Parts: sequence; structure tokens; C-alpha cells
Amino acid sequence: MAEAGTQGIRTEEVRPLKWRHVKLDVPADTVPHVEVWRSVRRRGETKTLKSRRTLAMPHQLVVVLRALRSAQQSQRAALGLSWSDEDFVFGTDSGEQRSAHDVRRAFRVLLGEAGFENPEAWTPRELRTSFVSVLSDHGIPIEVIARVAGHSTTEITERVYR
Repeated sequence: MAEAGTQGIRTEEVRPLKWRHVKLDVPADTVPHVEVWRSVRRRGETKTLKSRRTLAMPHQLVVVLRALRSAQQSQRAALGLSWSDEDFVFGTDSGEQRSAHDVRRAFRVLLGEAGFENPEAWTPRELRTSFVSVLSDHGIPIEVIARVAGHSTTEITERVYR
């Protein structure tokens, strides 16, 4: 799920993300994108109205997601399970939606494998914070950062993330 960190998507938005919302193979006049339209909230709504957004994906992310989709299709076939674009992008091996606990645990395992000291002290939220910080460090206007991060105003972006 670290790939989502390149987009600044909240983990609550990534967990219910289905392949039908990830547009990797698009017409020549369109860029690959992800439709961040749902979350794990009670009725599936996003945190705010502005949190419902469509984000262009960088080429590197498209490559990684194509490989992930292919691996999932092969894995499901090996298990005798079908695959569809209704499957979760970052689901479990059997295709179920991951819990918040599963996401935190997997994230901390990755940090441990990467050599981080005390990976238990980290949460996936750091990916979102880093995303906003990198955009800010590269001079991206605060209004653009707020829109991409799904903030309803620039105030949250400035106060919490900068």
C-alpha cells in the first residue's frame, strides 16, 4: 500500500479502493488516474466532499500497479478463484478488504525490512504527511496541495501538514 503514499491518499480511502476505480489503460488523450470516491466510513462517503477526487498517476505508480494487478490475477487463478475489477486493489490474498490493523502491521513489517529503528512507532499516515511535505518543498502552490490531498480548505494543509 506504500504506492498510495505517492498520491497522498488516506488509508481509509485506499482500503476500499477497487480496480474499477484505477484507470491504468486509458485512451491516448487521457492520463492514467485513480478515482478516490469512497472510504471505509459508515456509508462509504469520503471524509469531506472535496475528498472525493480523481488523481492523475505518475508513470512509476502505473508500472507498479500493473505488476500488482497481474500478480493478483495469477495468484487468484492458482487458488482457483476468479479475478474481477470489483476486487480490492490492496485486498488480502483471498480478495477481502484489509482491516486498519492489517495495514499498520504490514507497514511496520516493511519498515523493519528497510532497516528502520523502532518501526512500531510509525503509522501509514507518515506517507501522507511526507507526500504533502515533498509537494510543499518543491514549490507546489498550497491550493493545489490541498486539492490533491482532499482537504476542504487550505487551512488544514497549512496548519497540520506544513
